[in-house]
Amino acid sequence: MPPTTLEEIQNFEGKYPKQLWYLFTVEMWERFCFYGMRGILALFMVDQLALNDREANLKYGAIQAFVYAFTFMGGIVADKVLGFNKSLIFGALVMIAGSTLIAISPNHFFYIGISLSIIGTGFFKPNISSMVGQLYKPTDTRRDAGFSMFYAGINIGSFLGGILCVYLGKYVNWSSAFAAAGGVMLIGLITFHFSKKQLGPIGLSPLLHQPKGKRRRNEILVYFLALLAIPCILIMIQNTQYTDLFMYTIGPIALIYFFYEWFKLSDKRFRYPLLAALIFIIAYIFYIAFFEQMGGSLSLFAANNLKHELLFFQIDPNMINNSSGALFIVLCSSPLGMLWIWMAKKKIEPNTLIKFGIGFFLLAIGFYLFFATRFYANEQGKTSLNIFTLAWFFITLSELCIGPIGMSVITRLSPQKLTGMMMGLWFLGSAYGQYVAGLLGADMSITDEKASLYDKLLAYTEGYKQLALYAVWIGIGLILINPIMKRMMRAKSGG
Repeated sequence: MPPTTLEEIQNFEGKYPKQLWYLFTVEMWERFCFYGMRGILALFMVDQLALNDREANLKYGAIQAFVYAFTFMGGIVADKVLGFNKSLIFGALVMIAGSTLIAISPNHFFYIGISLSIIGTGFFKPNISSMVGQLYKPTDTRRDAGFSMFYAGINIGSFLGGILCVYLGKYVNWSSAFAAAGGVMLIGLITFHFSKKQLGPIGLSPLLHQPKGKRRRNEILVYFLALLAIPCILIMIQNTQYTDLFMYTIGPIALIYFFYEWFKLSDKRFRYPLLAALIFIIAYIFYIAFFEQMGGSLSLFAANNLKHELLFFQIDPNMINNSSGALFIVLCSSPLGMLWIWMAKKKIEPNTLIKFGIGFFLLAIGFYLFFATRFYANEQGKTSLNIFTLAWFFITLSELCIGPIGMSVITRLSPQKLTGMMMGLWFLGSAYGQYVAGLLGADMSITDEKASLYDKLLAYTEGYKQLALYAVWIGIGLILINPIMKRMMRAKSGG
């Protein structure tokens, strides 16, 4: 059978290309690993490493920032040397090694295992999204719906990982929680191995024109430098003061590299669209700074200040915090994707920036509901899990207006040879959001060991009210600049 061509893949019939199902199955297991581990990081550091809430928030923010910062470098390496396929395989292997090390001895190998996971995720994470983007022609109106469906599929993994890893960590032992994360990543790697032939030329090395020996040397050099970075990451995670220096450095370097590639563009039509993509990335930084309270302050808030009653059920609040968003995504992604397709046919679909603005308004509703939980608290500082869960419903709707739509527009506005870099820059924006999320969570925290749960409740919920107000103002700002952004995006294709 002759190999599948890119034209055959992109000329698919129906709503979704069949390759979409292969890719989101692989990403589903990576999401299980990532979100499973993310949901237990702050809890583990407080329970086993004896950190207070402020220290745990700062260290959580640092870990997550490094994870997403290295996706920027991983995207560039995939663009220039490895290709998406080899980058993804290497990243998966390193992630499995990291999870396995922590599972062997969580207290002794936590930081080295996390360092490996950071490197692995950096190579893995940006490339699946870039491959999804290449399933569509630049002008294909089905792209947003495809990314919404992709988002739904991968969040099945987030939902399962969020529940299982929290349960294993809190009620069985920490080793089994980290072992589960590594085990499912192995399943994802095996799945990709058997499905990559269906992707045709998508993901192949950009250096196929070079002699095999020279190409092999370049690849080995990349692997060697990646592993050489592990001690540096280990030092920076254990000493969060180095995180500030790293974040102050990597951002300017990334922008310089972006504009270096921007000036080099031979096709000038991409220049304004790429600037528009950069504005979306900046907006995404603010979104993530709010949204990623999930793994930091909201994780500790759920552990300390929430009752265990959800409707008529008894359930651990951390399971709800770590998995309800993923469940709502699974339930809502397909209807919302179909809504975008229907609105597009009627020519009334809001453009991407308006969707971003709507996303920030929904985010504001969710954080105001987090604030409102203070009105349902008892004298011990325990409050309603029902209101908390309702807040996650609105935040999930906001994520669906920003997460998959943002990835879709970045791939649409980027020339193919810079897709990996731009997806890496998108995730680098997330790194800054994670970094700021840690700072925000630390500022909300009370470090006084004698503080009551009620005092902690008031401190956290006051912080959530402030985030709700900021989200409203950002949403208004995005809608106001919509006319300018439409012209910038239209320079290449419809916005």
